[in-house]
Amino acid sequence: MTTPRDHSFPIIDGILHPTDFSEGSLVAFHHALKAALIAQAPLALMHVKSGSPDERMDFPGVRETLERWGLLPQDSPPSAVAELGIEVRKVVASEAEPVRAVLGYLEDHASDLNSVAQPLARKSGQATLFIPDGVVGFVSATDGSVSLKTILIPITGTPDPQPALEAAARLVRRMNCTEGNFILLHIGEPETLPEVECPEVPGWNWQTISCTGDVIHNIVDTAHKWKADLVVMVTKGHRGFLDALRGSHSERVLQEVPVPLLAVPSGSRVAQTLEMSTNS
Repeated sequence: MTTPRDHSFPIIDGILHPTDFSEGSLVAFHHALKAALIAQAPLALMHVKSGSPDERMDFPGVRETLERWGLLPQDSPPSAVAELGIEVRKVVASEAEPVRAVLGYLEDHASDLNSVAQPLARKSGQATLFIPDGVVGFVSATDGSVSLKTILIPITGTPDPQPALEAAARLVRRMNCTEGNFILLHIGEPETLPEVECPEVPGWNWQTISCTGDVIHNIVDTAHKWKADLVVMVTKGHRGFLDALRGSHSERVLQEVPVPLLAVPSGSRVAQTLEMSTNS
């Protein structure tokens, strides 16, 4: 039975999950598959070959995972996956630079959610979900259930943080998370607090915290204090938070905050293309 598309959720034309077949990549795969089911969108699993003759070519099992989640009966035929409303494509590319290979794929194929590492996120301009290595995330590998109770949203005047609020609200609505807290973290002087509209989500509360000092330290500290399940932030080139997440800063946030990070490009249609991957 095909699940009807919910038009209250941002339209996602496709989901791309680059994979290196590691355990961490498998975690990102579960999140990508869950997103595809929710959005009724095509899912592309992409592996860039290194050229090694001993290289693994073991894509994660979509049908096996859906059977484990109770969405398909055991020993279902391959055609059963399409009956759930999603199309899965497995892509193998030969390229010396994985980032270039994935960017080339994005240019030729519609894709709205991305799950890849930082260089690709900066260059692709797509919404990107980072999942730190060793983190289980908010989608259960066992049954596909979602655990989101607290979402941290750092906000500043530039770029406009509204897309992050909209993305977070729509995410919990469609994933049927019945209650929780959105924490808006304003880093700066009180007079620089931007005006935002907090979408109404039944069972969810909005709270604003203001502080001054180092951006990264405050994000890490607040995420730990509130036991955040997800961090959502808007990015905009050299003026966005993502620019502060390069090099050692990135390692600090993604290792010290043991939760996924959703980066939403400023001015985007909230989630035009979604990428999902680990960040190790």
